[in-house]
Amino acid sequence: MIEISLCMIVRDEEETLARCLESVKGLVDEIVIVDTGSQDRTKEIARGYTQKVYDFRWQDDFSEARNFAFAKAEKGWCMWLDADDVFAEGKQEEFLRLKQKLPQTTDVVMLPYHMGFDGKGRPSLIYYRERIVRNSPEYRFKGRVHEAIVPKGEIVSSEIPVEHRKVKQGDSRRNLKIYSQMEEQGEEFSPRDLYYYGRELTAHRNFEKGRKILTDFLEREDGWSENKIDATRQLAQCFYGLGEDDKALAAFFQGFCYDLPRGETCCCVGKHFFDRGRFQEAVYWYERALHAEMKKESGAFVNEECYGYLPAISLCVCYDRMGDWETAELYNRTAGDYCPDSEHYLQNLKYFSWKRQQEMKAEGKEGDIIRKATYNKRKE
Repeated sequence: MIEISLCMIVRDEEETLARCLESVKGLVDEIVIVDTGSQDRTKEIARGYTQKVYDFRWQDDFSEARNFAFAKAEKGWCMWLDADDVFAEGKQEEFLRLKQKLPQTTDVVMLPYHMGFDGKGRPSLIYYRERIVRNSPEYRFKGRVHEAIVPKGEIVSSEIPVEHRKVKQGDSRRNLKIYSQMEEQGEEFSPRDLYYYGRELTAHRNFEKGRKILTDFLEREDGWSENKIDATRQLAQCFYGLGEDDKALAAFFQGFCYDLPRGETCCCVGKHFFDRGRFQEAVYWYERALHAEMKKESGAFVNEECYGYLPAISLCVCYDRMGDWETAELYNRTAGDYCPDSEHYLQNLKYFSWKRQQEMKAEGKEGDIIRKATYNKRKE
């Protein structure tokens, strides 16, 4: 069985650190915690689980801090978590079985990362991350922000999820500040840096600068195709923000140059037409989303709703707007298959029940009129 060092960087995490460490109790063989300047009880809590607690002066560089933690690891493989991550409940035994069967030749283990959850606790965003790597200088983080290790060698994928369960909001502008600082200092941006810089700018509604950075990224030949697909959607949001809707639509279509259409992009195009009352075109794209291939293990950001519930409920509304409420009802049932507790689905059930009652009443009145006319004719 392989031996794993859990390596974490933390700062002011007294609310979540114990929850995280409890979720991995008995799963790892060593815990290394690097504190980057806590002012609360974080280090005290950490020492309840390990004596390997180190201080590290924060330098606006996540990779540097994480690699420092890796350097303190003594086991053959390193696993990383954030303090507000937890191993999914009930998955501990499955993780131990995975750990037992992994060959010693394993270099990287990819696990799904669940980010954001709906009101029922279901993940709204999923992507795979290099969660466990061989403890070797070849496997170290790169990038001051949105740091990552390039998967290579013998790679194993598993369905055991790590859940990102935030309980407090951090500094929403932290990453943007670091990227801006990099730009001011003339640092060279990798394709990944440009992509995430563009995402940060878009999220903070700096649409003009976001458009420029994302365009620069898309023009580079060394960018990852999955990032390029998402970058076209980010670019479209910039164009919407700038009031250039036709360019937004063109940006979505640019994403089809890199791979088969993704459900997320098809839903975006469907919404573009829906918002303009062009329901027939919207139907076409929502249908494409409903039948698109979901590539969960690609490493891309995957919104599962865009491959089932969202296009189905949108098709329901489109057909209703076009006056075909029977087809609309069928798509509402499809949406219910994906999400039976959806408020929209349940409200639509009542709506279509009312429509059916109205139709039956109308048929009854029409029958009464015909019968009355026939009776009067016979009397004559």
